[in-house]
Amino acid sequence: MTGRLEGWKVGRWMILGMVLCTIPTVQLSGQVGHDPASSPYRDVVLRPAPVVFVGHLSADRGRAGAGMSNAFTFGGRYEIPAGRSLLFQLSTAYLSGDRYIIDPRADSTSPARRTGPFKSDVALAEVGLQLRLTGAKSWHRVAPYVGTAIGLMFDVNSPGDTTGSGYKFGTKLTIAGATGVRWYPSRRWMITAEAQAHLWRLKYPVSFHDSTQASDGSRVVPLTEPLNDWTLHPWFSLGIGWTF
Repeated sequence: MTGRLEGWKVGRWMILGMVLCTIPTVQLSGQVGHDPASSPYRDVVLRPAPVVFVGHLSADRGRAGAGMSNAFTFGGRYEIPAGRSLLFQLSTAYLSGDRYIIDPRADSTSPARRTGPFKSDVALAEVGLQLRLTGAKSWHRVAPYVGTAIGLMFDVNSPGDTTGSGYKFGTKLTIAGATGVRWYPSRRWMITAEAQAHLWRLKYPVSFHDSTQASDGSRVVPLTEPLNDWTLHPWFSLGIGWTF
């Protein structure tokens, strides 16, 4: 009988010890990580997504003031995931802007030297690479990113060379850097806000260096400066997309 009592006491203390040992484990399990239902992080669907966007491009018309700017823009892009953080982009856009016509035959003080602005529309095709800064997750449904792109810009509708100067916009190679955020109101829908720095090079005709055309001997571009000019354009846009 005594042996049974002692055995029961030992068993009782063993059970109590096991219960006490499990209490810290339960407490710690509640402290590590987030409850999936309340976590600020959400998985991003890593599948192709079409996006449509509208925006505005502004700023630099170049040292001669002949470049296209002040453009309302709209377009679309197709995003293709390449791993958890990278994605490729194929983009097209239409830029409806304006430009001034420069007449090197007019004196530098004459209103005829720079007239306009006149409607000038261009089309853009780009290939880009983007890095998701939060990987394959969003934080509070927001996912920031940075990116870069290279493309070709084509003259679609412009006033042309109306002064005989020889200037034309032509076809341009473009380089861009971008930063932005995606907001996911639902698992598959997203809204994007993006800021780009877009660069392309203007090429001026020889007549912009000629001082014999204007009666005051002035030049559109000084001889000390080249007849090409890299211009930088801020481009802000808003878009909406859907993930397959």
